[in-house]
Amino acid sequence: MNSLLTITDVKKSFTAPENGVVRVLNGVNLQINQKTITSIIGSSGSGKSTLLHIIGGLDQVDSGVVEWKGDDITRWDDEKMATFRNNEMGFIFQFHHLLPEFSAIENVMIPAIIQGKSEKESNRLAKELLDEFGLSHRTEHRPNQLSGGEQQRVAMARALINKPALLLADEPTGNLDEKNSTTVLNHLLTLRDRFNVSILMVTHDKSIAEGGDFVYEMTDGKLLSV
Repeated sequence: MNSLLTITDVKKSFTAPENGVVRVLNGVNLQINQKTITSIIGSSGSGKSTLLHIIGGLDQVDSGVVEWKGDDITRWDDEKMATFRNNEMGFIFQFHHLLPEFSAIENVMIPAIIQGKSEKESNRLAKELLDEFGLSHRTEHRPNQLSGGEQQRVAMARALINKPALLLADEPTGNLDEKNSTTVLNHLLTLRDRFNVSILMVTHDKSIAEGGDFVYEMTDGKLLSV
């Protein structure tokens, strides 16, 4: 199986005013292969989100290696990292971060336009994705006119528009009720085959995590297989 991402002995600490140096990641090792779903569970503050931020190039390691298809991304400059994020990564967060002044379809189009696609092509791709997520009747609605579940599905469509190889999902159901959580999870589980995408999902919900092919728990700054 081809490896997309290999993390080797990654360590990360933060300095807190009251507690001094707090080691969040204490030698994390992880391999993510193509077309797999990997789940990480752990308590709040255990380092799950920090790990996602490092993988997405939003934070720096103290030490260790993060390889994307054999190339150490910790050595890349800001421009190369920004291009990588836009072309190879999709991001889904607990709080979807949709832009309130734009419609659903405009929110989905943004990454494609940033990548350099025409407005016409971006619009076509966004419409296809919104239809895929059962939102073809909500394309012109702004985020405040959508339910929480609908907003999260718009965010999922936005994350997929540039056909990323890896989707990073940070507590994607953490702000949803049980029904909407199930809907979002079912969509995530079908994405791998339909879009040939790998998914790395962090969650505190063990029942959600168990939908993955590989499940790990973040404990004492390390990942342990569940």
